[in-house]
Amino acid sequence: MATLFLVIIYMAFISLGLPDSMLGVAWPVMQSDYGKPIETAGFLFMVIAGGTIISSLASGTVIKRMGTGHVTLISVFMTAVALLGFSFSPSLIWLIICAVPLGLGAGAVDAGLNNYVATHYKAHHMSWLHCFWGVGASLGPIIMSQFITGQNSWRHGYVAIAVIQFMLVLLLFFTLPLWNRVAKNRQVDLNREHNDSKSILHDETTVHHVRPLQIKGVKLALISFLFYCGVESTMGLWGSSYLVNVKGLSVAMAAQWVSLYYAGITVGRLITGFITLKVSNRILIRAGQITALIGAAFLLLPLSTNFSLVGFILVGLGLAPIFPCMLHETPARFGKEHSQSIMGYQMAFAYTGSTFLPPILGMIVSYSTMGIYPFFITAYIVAMLLGSEKVNTLMKSRSFERNINA
Repeated sequence: MATLFLVIIYMAFISLGLPDSMLGVAWPVMQSDYGKPIETAGFLFMVIAGGTIISSLASGTVIKRMGTGHVTLISVFMTAVALLGFSFSPSLIWLIICAVPLGLGAGAVDAGLNNYVATHYKAHHMSWLHCFWGVGASLGPIIMSQFITGQNSWRHGYVAIAVIQFMLVLLLFFTLPLWNRVAKNRQVDLNREHNDSKSILHDETTVHHVRPLQIKGVKLALISFLFYCGVESTMGLWGSSYLVNVKGLSVAMAAQWVSLYYAGITVGRLITGFITLKVSNRILIRAGQITALIGAAFLLLPLSTNFSLVGFILVGLGLAPIFPCMLHETPARFGKEHSQSIMGYQMAFAYTGSTFLPPILGMIVSYSTMGIYPFFITAYIVAMLLGSEKVNTLMKSRSFERNINA
């Protein structure tokens, strides 16, 4: 029963990914219909991400009162209604109104399901959970491009995704009693999930008296989360506009290329789930960042258009292991005593990166050209890599000091 129920959770994460990639793909056509400047997509994205931040911060209290099952059901229903509202929106103001419940619903589902899987299932399921987010994020552009090509209507694309969400609402409704039943029957040995590394905070006095943000490396880790989500979101939001306006691709073709970027994330996380059984999180994080940087170089260099496709796929593959591995590495880096608090800070910074970094590019593009897109992607990846490597240096130094004092 637990395995079958896990499939339902994966399906819910697919639904979480479906809308995430649609705005960026549809915006070149939506922009023309509404007669708005290109940077308006950045503002809409900020509204959605802002709602995600708010609901994520409140999710702990809400889930304690209502339970993960009820919160997931209501949240998916909110996203379904919001997506349907997008399809019927006659003006920009209605898009903004619908963007609010879309963000609120997504944040609650994300926080609730991540916590549920972390509590009731083993660690490798975390990578696979985010892999299924990639399935949804990959399908979104494909579905939208089909409607744009066949019917020249982005609105029908949003209707199709809304219908899928409503079908999931029905499934969640009928399986609602399973949430508590599975939770009671499922027990996870959390110590086993981190048996490959010891907490860096070995001094009991230090553990209980140091505030989370005072621990060395925490602030650098937050920077890594900030720029990770900045890269991931900026690639998805502005990738289609870059390919259309700079590389000269059609809207439909650009949408398909962006879907391959999300496919890279999806396939990468599927593979990562197996690799984590043999390779440490730190190695996977570093390898992913270097791969993403190579992909960014393909976008940055004056190469032919086909190399841009390679760049999109490589960035997707590189980003794949970073986020779930950084989340899973938190107790090993900063100690289990503070891991829950630090995890909350990390998620907040992650959503902040998604909210503010992509619109920065949009605002600058309005005064220059979309040709600066690869420079921003490269800069965000470099900032993430430097922050992460600095954390690793601090961890090695602390481990060395511990061995000397032992």
